[in-house]
Amino acid sequence: MNEDKVLPVFRPVGRSQEVASDLAAEARASQDAAWIEVIRKMDETYADLVRYQVDLEEKNSSLEAAQQFIASVLASMTDVLIVCDAKGRIQQVNKAMEALAGESEATLKGRAFQTLLSSDCQPLAEQLVEKIRVGAVGDCEVTLCGRGEKMPLAMNCTCRYDARGRRVGMVLIGRPVGELRRAYEALHVAHSELQQAQRQLVNAEKMASLGRLVAGVAHELNNPISFVYGNVHALARYRERLARYLAAVDAADLPDDVRKLRDELHVPKILADIAPLLDGTLQGAERVRDLVQDLRRFSSGQSGERSRFDLVHVVATAVHWVTRGARQDLQIDVEAPPVLQIAGHPGQLQQVLMNLVQNAIDALRDVDRPRVEVRVDVADGMARVRVRDNGAGIAPDDLVRVFDPFFTTKPLGQGTGLGLSISYGIVTEHGGNLTAANHGQGGAVFTLSLPMEGAS
Repeated sequence: MNEDKVLPVFRPVGRSQEVASDLAAEARASQDAAWIEVIRKMDETYADLVRYQVDLEEKNSSLEAAQQFIASVLASMTDVLIVCDAKGRIQQVNKAMEALAGESEATLKGRAFQTLLSSDCQPLAEQLVEKIRVGAVGDCEVTLCGRGEKMPLAMNCTCRYDARGRRVGMVLIGRPVGELRRAYEALHVAHSELQQAQRQLVNAEKMASLGRLVAGVAHELNNPISFVYGNVHALARYRERLARYLAAVDAADLPDDVRKLRDELHVPKILADIAPLLDGTLQGAERVRDLVQDLRRFSSGQSGERSRFDLVHVVATAVHWVTRGARQDLQIDVEAPPVLQIAGHPGQLQQVLMNLVQNAIDALRDVDRPRVEVRVDVADGMARVRVRDNGAGIAPDDLVRVFDPFFTTKPLGQGTGLGLSISYGIVTEHGGNLTAANHGQGGAVFTLSLPMEGAS
């Protein structure tokens, strides 16, 4: 009998639990890995946030420093600064603009910059808006109306662009013309001082070189003239003794041959001529001695203390030195008191007078009857020396330039243009004045005035 047999099925219970346990473990591991990845991403994100925060703080700090720097620069500017948009409306001004306008930046914002200018500047202001589109506008003078008064400004205007290079407005910078004038005056003073220093250097170098030469010549002349001067005095004494001896011999009874020899040799005539010869030699020696003293005085230049001297003697010496080599038909007319004492540097003033006389002679090259007049007198408490020639005079345009350094009307190679400039400086240092003018009867006249300083 066939009967279906049912076989029992054996299932390993322990293996199934083990698989389930592994699956659960894998799920937990996958879940833990996911959380770890999430935490890692969060750490990275937090680190980025911290870094971004640090960078942002640094940029904010730099931006604040830049803003403070720009604000301090704008506040310290003495020039007027106006920042406008493309239509000319004010967006920002600096402290200098607020001070000139008498209004704060808040009240000025949004206004057209043309409203700050005077009515006569309105056409120029309208042109600025148009011209700024083409290029910068510089050095235009406008008048600002502020605080109830008008202030001229030297204005410059340039375009202002954004980061993409588009024109977004303009920047106007102006400086009060008064400041420009003060700057120009300061520059002019500095230039004048530089010119004065240049003249002093040229004068010092010229006087130093000439002084060494003249001092050497004076020293070489002084030694032999001292011997001549002393020997002439000795000869004068010997002449008196010889005259007494010869007179005693003539009174005696001389032999005929001795008397004949005396007459042939003209001894009485020679004895009579010795006295004027010695006097003339002595006068010549004294004249050379005076010339040596004048040379030493001239070579002293600017050195040494101020001293009292006779201005008439200095004038005469200067005229004598200059005119010795002049043309034969030159007429020199000197009119002066016997003595005129003043204080100063005689060597320097002699240089000035020589230069004035020489210039007067140079102006007479083409004159048929050349004449130079020198007048010395006292007027208004000042010792005055006038040197006049009868030449063509000075051109009107040159009258204001005759004392400028390196200005000369002489041909090339015949003058440096420094003589009158140096002379003017010397006279100014003495507290005097040197002027040039054209005489009413023709020719030029230079007038030298010096303080008397209690001279008598």
